[in-house]
Amino acid sequence: MTGVPASAGGTGRPAPGGKLGAAAVNQASLWNIANILTMVRLVLVPGFVMLMLQDGGYDPAWRAWAWAAFAVAMITDIFDGHLARTYNLVTDFGKIADPIADKAIMAAGLICLSALGDLPWWVTGVILFRELGITLMRFWVIRHGIIPASRGGKVKTLAQGTAVGMYVLALTGPLATLRFWVMALAVVLTVVTGLDYVRQAIVLRHRGLAAERAAAGDAAAEEARDAR
Repeated sequence: MTGVPASAGGTGRPAPGGKLGAAAVNQASLWNIANILTMVRLVLVPGFVMLMLQDGGYDPAWRAWAWAAFAVAMITDIFDGHLARTYNLVTDFGKIADPIADKAIMAAGLICLSALGDLPWWVTGVILFRELGITLMRFWVIRHGIIPASRGGKVKTLAQGTAVGMYVLALTGPLATLRFWVMALAVVLTVVTGLDYVRQAIVLRHRGLAAERAAAGDAAAEEARDAR
């Protein structure tokens, strides 16, 4: 969730935070530091896939490097969100690009794990269906407003990232058992938060349509008065 407000033209009021805050806010909306971190996360996706699939995808060393790339991607998500909130860099572009970047790296990890036989395809299917569906739904209601990330959605993202990261590593013994339960929790949170987003989208759309009908009624009434 990055960028400065589009209506501000990159000159929004800096939040408290010193020179970095003022400098970040004064940058063009697309090229502020928070947006750059989001773009870095997108660039890491193909790098992660290449590392994950090296030597057939089962070499522990390459899997460790793949985990490092995945971890960096997850960490940049934390930092760009913090910078966006602290230095007033939130824009509609960031609200859309940030979750897309998250879903890209998550989808890459899930698909690679299922392709290698480490994770059942139905788990990947449930998570990706939810993520793609919510992304499309955001675009469906975007003219009525933006659905912000909820607290439950953030917990879901943390659970997914932790679970996928544990599966990327070549774990054995108790840790391998633990990652199964972490993934189970991630799947449950994925479904529950997905249903909540659907509810929010329906409410937002109904309110938007009601506002449009009210505006159309006011415009018709104004035209009728002018015609008298």
